[in-house]
Amino acid sequence: MKKLKCLAVLTLVYLVLSGADRASGKVYIDIYSPSFHKFPIAVTDFKPLRPDRTNGDLPAWFSDTLARSLALTGYFHLLDKRAFLEDQAQAGITAEGTRFADWVTIGAEYLVKGGFQEDGRELIAEFRLFDVVKGELVVGKRYSGRPEDKNRMVMQFAGEIIQVLTGEAGLFDTRIAFIKKSGASSEIYTIDFDGSDLRKVTDYGTLTLSPRWSPDGRHLAFTSYKDGNPDVYLRDMESGATQKIVYYPGLNLPGSWSRDGKRLLLTLSRDGNQEIYDMTLGNSLLQRLTRDFSIDVSPVRSPDERRIAFVSNRSGSPQIYIMDADGGNVRRLTYEGNYNTSPAWSPGGKKIAYEGSVNGRYQIFIIDAEGGSPQQLSFNVWNNESPAWSPDGRYLVYSAHGNGRSRIEIINANGQNVRVLHEGSDSSKGPFWSPHLR
Repeated sequence: MKKLKCLAVLTLVYLVLSGADRASGKVYIDIYSPSFHKFPIAVTDFKPLRPDRTNGDLPAWFSDTLARSLALTGYFHLLDKRAFLEDQAQAGITAEGTRFADWVTIGAEYLVKGGFQEDGRELIAEFRLFDVVKGELVVGKRYSGRPEDKNRMVMQFAGEIIQVLTGEAGLFDTRIAFIKKSGASSEIYTIDFDGSDLRKVTDYGTLTLSPRWSPDGRHLAFTSYKDGNPDVYLRDMESGATQKIVYYPGLNLPGSWSRDGKRLLLTLSRDGNQEIYDMTLGNSLLQRLTRDFSIDVSPVRSPDERRIAFVSNRSGSPQIYIMDADGGNVRRLTYEGNYNTSPAWSPGGKKIAYEGSVNGRYQIFIIDAEGGSPQQLSFNVWNNESPAWSPDGRYLVYSAHGNGRSRIEIINANGQNVRVLHEGSDSSKGPFWSPHLR
């Protein structure tokens, strides 16, 4: 998190380049349209702002890194550099120095150009996004920082591209928390949206489970056996300070937070059976929400906080149910399949993702929050488990296991563009997406 704070300082010194305000409020790409297709975009090698300096691999590094980042979103078709017609040695990085006809000819609809200057411990990078058809600048930014900030500069501008073209923030300032299990112990790790910057958060040498980001991204709630019992802890992701907050005898597992960060849903076995509670963090006051002889677990709030989805075996097999926020009006949501668990409510409130058993394998599904027929998203021969939504509701992250390997994968909410975020021989489980961390 300290690294993210450094980025905040870096972005304060950027300069908005001429023409950026013309794009304000305009949505260029409707990603929710049934006719949506990937938009052709070209990213040229960046030019040294001081041609007298030798810059090694930086020209191609900037373009390749930005291209890979844009490809991760599933919204763009990156044009091969070998197809470029414009003379890159003679072309400039402004609209006046660009032959837009050359880019129209090869089918580009958007074009990114840029330049950089590195002087010892300072790096300046300029980025420009052009609408090729109109021949005009869409957005331009200049960043100043240290050479080691270059990846963050690229991620920042990739986010700017998503924001200006779709009208919604990108995800390059988010992280995914998950569990890596090796032997008898498991620890929490976090990783960036693009699969970079893997960090180990806990180091307890015991079982640690169920990371849950707070709404502001500052805290992470989780369960750990580090003191012998499966208790719930709260970690300040900026300072690293960790506090035990729930430690009843038996199982203690965190569910979802309230929007104001003052309450936390819990699964507790303090009364002899696994039931769902809502706890006020300030005074640890508990409100019991379920009272059934069955097992009730995995509570998640709806975005408007009026309802809670959870898992219960009260019908004989694990199924997903919905109840009102006070525990009343319980109704069953899933009916297809004999094992459905790990519900995750979409940020828009209309969908619930979950894992279900199909022919002995777990797959990812989504279903309308009001009920109906589920839609299967994953179809491979691995076990796909524990889905969690991105803050914008465009993606799902989940764990996948098979052939002695383990992955954290991301898929678009429409079931397309599966990509591996992290892979290894250690078991990786329980991913949970952060809010925006700027």
